[in-house]
Amino acid sequence: MQFDTDQTAEVDTTDVDTTDIDEAIAGTENLDTVTLTEHVARFDAVHVALNEALTSIDTD
Repeated sequence: MQFDTDQTAEVDTTDVDTTDIDEAIAGTENLDTVTLTEHVARFDAVHVALNEALTSIDTD
């Protein structure tokens, strides 16, 4: 299966609030300064934020 990667979709994100996602992703910065066990919690927070954002697409 091949995909045409030269095509991009234009998406209007004017009314999209990405604050929760941005904050969760920011939590993955500087991972080299925390213990490996803390990595799990930070990646889990990103996973939860992304899941909630995707779930809300159909409910908004």
